[in-house]
Amino acid sequence: MRTFTQNVPLTDAELDRLGDFLKSCKGGKAMNVEALDGFFAALIAGPEIVMPSEYYPEVFGGEMSETCEFASLDEANEILGLMMRHWNDIAGTLFKGEAYVPLLLEDEDGTAHGNDWARGFMRGMGMRHDGWAELVNDEKHGGCLIPMMMLCHEHDEDPEMRPKPISPEKREEVILHMAAGLLGAYHYFRSHRQVSPGAHTSERRRNTPKVGRNDPCPCGSGKKYKRCCGGATVN
Repeated sequence: MRTFTQNVPLTDAELDRLGDFLKSCKGGKAMNVEALDGFFAALIAGPEIVMPSEYYPEVFGGEMSETCEFASLDEANEILGLMMRHWNDIAGTLFKGEAYVPLLLEDEDGTAHGNDWARGFMRGMGMRHDGWAELVNDEKHGGCLIPMMMLCHEHDEDPEMRPKPISPEKREEVILHMAAGLLGAYHYFRSHRQVSPGAHTSERRRNTPKVGRNDPCPCGSGKKYKRCCGGATVN
């Protein structure tokens, strides 16, 4: 099993480089580095492996051939290499059983809000929504996702989806719980895989009710799944 011990986290300059490239993608729907961080965190912690060919369009806001303008093959390798190193940084931290601190951007006042990270995380959940529904519905462990849901829906157009106003002190607490929740989700799905890797996985899929796009969202919002957590893959 890979231990990620040789991975080198991205420097601030490299994160800026990656962020600038994402901003330059055509269509204006590419993720920023904060959303990318949350998105990768969900994919790594989640119930199933998601291949780059499937998640790249989410990151870049469309097919790479249509959204990315690489000046050369070297630049393409550079950008994709930065993304893979960042993925390995998150994966290596979680693999060691340590809480991964979310990468959050600060506004002009130096405040980190965490909304983009939470939205990125929810988009990652949307890539394997049936698998994540099992954790959402788990009465004992599902609460680990509440911090992500709070910050994801803080500014929702639907007032009923918004949490109560979050004070600066409360926000810091929510962000800390978000990091703990990520580790909790990671352990939840890893423990399920280790019980019986082959037969148990298929059994879980049979016992977990499939959530249709028009069914009520399992998060309990009362909205249709496609308009709530299941719509997290859409900007």
